[in-house]
Amino acid sequence: MLGKKRAYGRVARKDSRIVLRIIILASVLLLIAAAVWLCYRLTRKYVRNSNSVSALYNYWEEGDNKKVYEIADAILDRSPLHNTARTMRGFSAFKLGFAEPDDMTQRQTYFDRAINDLRVALQTARRDSVGQTEYVLGLTYFHKDKSSSFHYYADLAVKYLEDAREHGYKSDDIPELLGLSYADLGDTGKSLESFTEALLIRESDTLLYNIAKQYFKNGDGAVAKQYLVRALQMSGDDDILIKSHFILGQIYTGEKNYSAAKSEFESILEKNVNSADAHYGLGVLYEQQGDMAKARAEWRTCLKLQAEYPAAEKKLSEIR
Repeated sequence: MLGKKRAYGRVARKDSRIVLRIIILASVLLLIAAAVWLCYRLTRKYVRNSNSVSALYNYWEEGDNKKVYEIADAILDRSPLHNTARTMRGFSAFKLGFAEPDDMTQRQTYFDRAINDLRVALQTARRDSVGQTEYVLGLTYFHKDKSSSFHYYADLAVKYLEDAREHGYKSDDIPELLGLSYADLGDTGKSLESFTEALLIRESDTLLYNIAKQYFKNGDGAVAKQYLVRALQMSGDDDILIKSHFILGQIYTGEKNYSAAKSEFESILEKNVNSADAHYGLGVLYEQQGDMAKARAEWRTCLKLQAEYPAAEKKLSEIR
């Protein structure tokens, strides 16, 4: 019996030593983990607070474009020829400008900085980064063009977007951006070619409307109608719906399908009673039907709603 007790005691002491070793090992591992975590936090804090390339990429991954812009600015103060900082400041400037839909002055300031930086960066860019830099430059010119009163930058948007594709850069939005830019330049053929390519990637109500608009502009109302009907079926955007109804109304008026045309213009007025376009379209419809009194009344209403509407002004001046 005594032997059993001694054996039991030895086992108990052995188990206690094992448990103690496990506790010590766990404590050491915990201390190591804590030390690693602390070093990581301190290193991350140092990197984030430093004006370094590592900090640039850190904030870029987090989507903090303002901080990227500031750090790149600081690096360029020290080293004006630093290509990475120049490129990243250009990228962040574009994103900051794009995020300013209301303050047009600030928006254009950021876009101008992006354009300047990216054009300079292209001069010394690595071959594997040229396409992406050209893409963002083309994107900047595209949105700068859309923010301007006239299409002064559409040709540059086309140039750099086409260059980006030529250098192997791929982005699903390039065909649609090219379609819109070619349309602004009045090149209906290339616009439709680009839009058709975009349609193979993703169909949207905006894309269908823009394709229809180009076919209508090219005098092909029958094809335009097909795209407009599809746009109306899938869209929940009042702006797209109104613009689609307006072109359909014009097409039906040209086909002398006056009841269908009137229905389209009235559909617009149901959504927006103050639509100058709808009243102008109704005026043209009544003109073709020979009811000049109603036509003049619609055009006058159009000009009351939109003081500068050249087509309505011309119509009224021709019948005085």
